Amino acid sequence: MAKILVVDDNPDNRDLICDILEDADYDFVEAADAELGLASMESEIFDLVLMDVSLPGMNGLDATKNIKDNPQHTGIPVFLLTAHAMQSDIDAGKAVGADSYITKPIDEDKLLAEIEKALD
Repeated sequence: MAKILVVDDNPDNRDLICDILEDADYDFVEAADAELGLASMESEIFDLVLMDVSLPGMNGLDATKNIKDNPQHTGIPVFLLTAHAMQSDIDAGKAVGADSYITKPIDEDKLLAEIEKALD
Protein backbone atom coordinates (compact mmCIF):
# COMPACT_ATOMS: atom_id res chain seq x y z
CA MET A 1 0.00 0.00 0.00
CA ALA A 2 1.33 3.42 -0.95
CA LYS A 3 2.15 5.89 1.83
CA ILE A 4 1.40 9.56 1.20
CA LEU A 5 2.52 12.63 3.14
CA VAL A 6 -0.17 15.34 3.35
CA VAL A 7 1.18 18.81 4.19
CA ASP A 8 -1.48 21.49 4.71
CA ASP A 9 -1.87 24.07 7.47
CA ASN A 10 -5.67 24.17 7.18
CA PRO A 11 -7.18 21.36 9.29
CA ASP A 12 -10.37 21.27 7.19
CA ASN A 13 -8.38 20.87 3.95
CA ARG A 14 -6.18 18.22 5.57
CA ASP A 15 -9.25 16.34 6.81
CA LEU A 16 -10.83 16.40 3.35
CA ILE A 17 -7.67 15.16 1.64
CA CYS A 18 -7.12 12.46 4.26
CA ASP A 19 -10.75 11.30 3.95
CA ILE A 20 -10.26 10.97 0.18
CA LEU A 21 -7.04 9.00 0.69
CA GLU A 22 -8.57 6.80 3.40
CA ASP A 23 -11.58 5.97 1.20
CA ALA A 24 -9.13 4.96 -1.55
CA ASP A 25 -7.19 2.73 0.90
CA TYR A 26 -4.01 4.81 0.94
CA ASP A 27 -1.86 5.04 4.04
CA PHE A 28 -1.03 8.64 4.95
CA VAL A 29 0.70 10.90 7.45
CA GLU A 30 -0.39 14.47 8.13
CA ALA A 31 1.79 17.53 8.72
CA ALA A 32 0.54 21.03 9.54
CA ASP A 33 3.52 22.86 8.01
CA ALA A 34 6.49 22.35 5.74
CA GLU A 35 9.00 21.93 8.54
CA LEU A 36 6.97 19.10 10.12
CA GLY A 37 6.51 17.52 6.70
CA LEU A 38 10.24 17.59 5.96
CA ALA A 39 10.97 16.15 9.41
CA SER A 40 8.52 13.31 8.69
CA MET A 41 10.41 12.58 5.48
CA GLU A 42 13.61 12.08 7.46
CA SER A 43 12.04 9.39 9.65
CA GLU A 44 9.57 7.68 7.30
CA ILE A 45 9.49 6.55 3.68
CA PHE A 46 6.78 8.04 1.47
CA ASP A 47 5.69 7.17 -2.03
CA LEU A 48 4.17 10.59 -2.76
CA VAL A 49 3.79 14.04 -1.17
CA LEU A 50 0.74 16.31 -1.36
CA MET A 51 2.03 19.80 -0.51
CA ASP A 52 -0.01 22.95 0.05
CA VAL A 53 1.68 26.00 -1.46
CA SER A 54 0.60 28.64 1.06
CA LEU A 55 2.05 27.51 4.38
CA PRO A 56 3.24 29.45 7.44
CA GLY A 57 7.02 29.65 7.74
CA MET A 58 8.53 27.78 4.80
CA ASN A 59 6.11 27.81 1.85
CA GLY A 60 5.27 24.77 -0.23
CA LEU A 61 7.43 25.84 -3.16
CA ASP A 62 10.55 26.05 -0.99
CA ALA A 63 9.67 22.75 0.70
CA THR A 64 9.21 21.08 -2.69
CA LYS A 65 12.59 22.39 -3.87
CA ASN A 66 14.11 21.05 -0.64
CA ILE A 67 12.60 17.60 -1.30
CA LYS A 68 13.66 17.56 -4.95
CA ASP A 69 17.22 18.69 -4.11
CA ASN A 70 17.65 15.93 -1.50
CA PRO A 71 19.22 12.77 -3.00
CA GLN A 72 17.46 10.65 -0.34
CA HIS A 73 14.11 11.64 -1.84
CA THR A 74 14.92 11.05 -5.50
CA GLY A 75 11.90 9.82 -7.40
CA ILE A 76 9.25 10.80 -4.84
CA PRO A 77 6.50 12.67 -6.69
CA VAL A 78 5.39 15.96 -5.13
CA PHE A 79 1.97 17.37 -5.99
CA LEU A 80 1.34 21.02 -5.16
CA LEU A 81 -2.15 21.81 -3.88
CA THR A 82 -3.33 25.41 -4.07
CA ALA A 83 -6.17 27.80 -4.76
CA HIS A 84 -3.82 29.80 -7.02
CA ALA A 85 -4.35 28.64 -10.59
CA MET A 86 -2.69 31.33 -12.70
CA GLN A 87 -0.12 30.19 -15.25
CA SER A 88 2.63 31.99 -13.31
CA ASP A 89 1.75 29.90 -10.23
CA ILE A 90 1.89 26.69 -12.25
CA ASP A 91 5.21 27.78 -13.78
CA ALA A 92 6.62 28.46 -10.30
CA GLY A 93 5.62 24.94 -9.27
CA LYS A 94 7.30 23.43 -12.32
CA ALA A 95 10.43 25.47 -11.65
CA VAL A 96 10.90 23.80 -8.23
CA GLY A 97 10.27 20.33 -9.66
CA ALA A 98 6.63 19.69 -8.72
CA ASP A 99 5.24 16.64 -10.52
CA SER A 100 1.65 17.88 -10.57
CA TYR A 101 -0.34 20.99 -9.71
CA ILE A 102 -3.82 20.38 -8.25
CA THR A 103 -6.10 23.37 -7.71
CA LYS A 104 -8.49 23.78 -4.80
CA PRO A 105 -11.28 23.09 -4.34
CA ILE A 106 -10.01 19.55 -4.78
CA ASP A 107 -11.64 17.45 -7.49
CA GLU A 108 -11.56 14.02 -5.82
CA ASP A 109 -11.59 12.04 -9.06
CA LYS A 110 -8.81 14.13 -10.60
CA LEU A 111 -6.68 13.88 -7.46
CA LEU A 112 -7.02 10.11 -7.25
CA ALA A 113 -6.36 9.71 -10.98
CA GLU A 114 -3.17 11.81 -10.71
CA ILE A 115 -2.02 9.83 -7.66
CA GLU A 116 -2.69 6.51 -9.39
CA LYS A 117 -0.81 7.66 -12.49
CA ALA A 118 2.20 8.84 -10.46
CA LEU A 119 2.39 5.65 -8.41
CA ASP A 120 1.91 3.30 -11.37
